[in-house]
Amino acid sequence: MSFEMLDWLMIGIYFAILFGIAWWVIRKSRDTADDYFLAGRNLGWFIIGASIFASNIGSEHIVGLAGSGCTDGVAMAHYELHAWCLLILAWVFVPFYMRSKVFTMPEFLERRFSESSRRVLSVISLVAYVLTKIAVGIFAGGIVFGALLPELRLNLGFLVLDSFWIGSILVIILTGVYTVLGGLRAVAYTEAVQTIILVLGSVLVTIFGLNALGGWEQLRQVCGSDMFNLWKPLVPSGVEGTWDPVLVKDAAGETVRQAWYFNDNYPWLGMLFCAPIIGLWYWCTDQYIVQRVLGGPNEREARRGSICAAFLKLLPVFIFIIPGMICFALAKSGKVAEIQQTLFDQNGQLLRDESQAAFPLLVTTVLPAGVRGIVVAGLLAALMSSLAGVFNASATLFTMDFYSKIRPGASQHKLVWVGRIATTVMVIIGLCWIPVIRGGKGLYDYLQGVQAYLAPPIFVVFFLGVFMKRLNAKGCLAALIVGFAMGLIRLGIDTPVKLLKDFSYAEGSFLWVMNHIFFQYYSLLIFLVCVVVMIVVSYLTEEPSYEKIQGLTYGTLTTDDRKQSRASWTYADLVFSGVVLAIIAAAYLYFRGFKG
Repeated sequence: MSFEMLDWLMIGIYFAILFGIAWWVIRKSRDTADDYFLAGRNLGWFIIGASIFASNIGSEHIVGLAGSGCTDGVAMAHYELHAWCLLILAWVFVPFYMRSKVFTMPEFLERRFSESSRRVLSVISLVAYVLTKIAVGIFAGGIVFGALLPELRLNLGFLVLDSFWIGSILVIILTGVYTVLGGLRAVAYTEAVQTIILVLGSVLVTIFGLNALGGWEQLRQVCGSDMFNLWKPLVPSGVEGTWDPVLVKDAAGETVRQAWYFNDNYPWLGMLFCAPIIGLWYWCTDQYIVQRVLGGPNEREARRGSICAAFLKLLPVFIFIIPGMICFALAKSGKVAEIQQTLFDQNGQLLRDESQAAFPLLVTTVLPAGVRGIVVAGLLAALMSSLAGVFNASATLFTMDFYSKIRPGASQHKLVWVGRIATTVMVIIGLCWIPVIRGGKGLYDYLQGVQAYLAPPIFVVFFLGVFMKRLNAKGCLAALIVGFAMGLIRLGIDTPVKLLKDFSYAEGSFLWVMNHIFFQYYSLLIFLVCVVVMIVVSYLTEEPSYEKIQGLTYGTLTTDDRKQSRASWTYADLVFSGVVLAIIAAAYLYFRGFKG
């Protein structure tokens, strides 16, 4: 289905508004590091909340989360219901971050532990951004363009670019223009607008999709109880709940043997213990998210921005997972032939790779002209806001944690320009990593896997560092190095399998076993090792200087620190936080599967 003039008009209006706001913000910006990287520390609570949400709700949700809804139902809603993690950010970490007046999370780690810890965390963070956010964002842009404009081609003579690569490159260019020029202020204000467009567009997809299917009850009937069961991955069922037999079949479809190893269907143990570790790392300690909080003028605005983001974070279950399930139901019921032909093979089997295009498929098949343009604008908004956030975070990390240390006398103007150059380099590296993602079984699975390998050591040093004042710099550094090494080892083992179609390790070998250990279980192993390493090394070495870490741990807070934090919140903040928790509980009670 081709786009009509009204669709292009709506997309044109979106870009006009977006770049109009960006230009207005850029003209107001000052050529200083504080303004470029933290928006002059003057962001209001709604801008903070909307910016956090828009940065998070990007490629992995538009493409990956909807695709997960199409294949696995509400199983991945566990990650989206981690809105409570933003409340931990608001009530536990915001006071420490705002009190320290840092630019980056590694800088906070330096204040708490040592300069070496800062450098290691900066390296881990930059590697994580390349492997996940930048590459995945570019990849998702290609997926969206490939589904919306499949016939698009560009012949350069020596090279022919299809719609996937054209989309990936366009997303980079369009996002890079205002991100490089305007810094965090331009990113934050444009993300506030993008949040509104994204939510509106996604709600329209859900409404028109349900209308095409025949309503909510029809969705429940076609998808069945399992796809609506959020509790299933959490309920222990003996050994079968943790390890599943995998049937190995020959070319004729006959079962040859059963191979027992860790499954990849989000078993209860991994979801119960590993998912919160990844969630708390991401929402409470990741530069990509916390940088918006650091842009607040004070603790009150930063906390309320985090609570606002928690409310917004509850939406993806209904505006991404549900549309993915609607797409599956439309294909399974045969009500939309184009979707059925795309998602199912001739034997009626769901094609997992094709399900990544579930959301764009709904856009092109069930939406009327004009509305389709609004939704496409929302898709582009999500892709661009996610990339814009990581571009700015990457530039901040490299400039403030590396370049400013090498060139301590560099001017403010020079720091800004170095940040812009760093962004460009990160994008190029991300482009080179796309083939690895394309070889994986799913965008969201890839993202969660890489994060699971890199998150545990960071989670451990921040949380234990804040709650246990006795832990020192040597323990922190040991935990970071050991945990990061374990994560890289697993990535090194997994990458050839993802990159090379016919590559596999000899069954039963050490590398085969390592490759088949479910990523969440391996993440839990890294977590446990890091906790032990950090505590043991710290207690075997000297105590930290408590005067130097005053105000950076609960054990070293002064009376004035506690009074200032108490004065920054009201009971209304507690009530709204309670509402977020109540909505999460209601979602778990509702999505418990249905009979029939």
